[in-house]
Amino acid sequence: MRITKHNHLYQLTFFPKIFPVNCYLIEEENELTLIDAALSFSYKHILEAAKNIKKPITKIVLTHAHGDHIGSLDALKENLPDAIVYISERDARILQGDHSILKEEEPHKLRGGLPKNICTKPDILLKDGDSVGSLICVSMPGHTPGSMAFLDRRDHSFIAGDAFQIKGGLAVSGQWKIVFPFPAMATWNKEAALKSAEKVLACDISLLAVGHGDLLKNPQNQLKKLLSK
Repeated sequence: MRITKHNHLYQLTFFPKIFPVNCYLIEEENELTLIDAALSFSYKHILEAAKNIKKPITKIVLTHAHGDHIGSLDALKENLPDAIVYISERDARILQGDHSILKEEEPHKLRGGLPKNICTKPDILLKDGDSVGSLICVSMPGHTPGSMAFLDRRDHSFIAGDAFQIKGGLAVSGQWKIVFPFPAMATWNKEAALKSAEKVLACDISLLAVGHGDLLKNPQNQLKKLLSK
């Protein structure tokens, strides 16, 4: 595992050279918020990272309910029974094993590693504009119907989950990158993803942090170019 720090954010990357899977620890004054739960074995490394920071993980926030973002959820909850679990109302259904789509989501189908047999139930269902500590929740449907991103109001870091990818080249979810096509293959609705991505331009973000790829500092010009195509 590789750890990269930027201000209040710690990026934890598993398999950084081959198939990078990221989750994030966001540092608050007396605690940590974990964004995403990575892979099934990742919990040991996540807990060790928190131990080294010397602050407890009190919140587990999920960008969406794909397997590479919720893989350690049950193990983390077992080790952190008091941690509050957050996910969007829509993706909470996916997390609990309901992989059906709503009428307004037709004809698109859910794709990617959909979870099965997850025991942990979310405590709080998120909506656009909600706050979790220093984070503002931004609804970003596209990769999944209920995908969420999180804007840190302190420095405008933007943790986007799979709404964007950086591995293989900067892209909106659903845009095919031959070097790393997996986020595109797992996207529910690429047209919705593109519409969601346009929200980011208004946020004046200082850092883009995604599920797959390195941190991208000062991304606004690159995002404007990407979204003008």
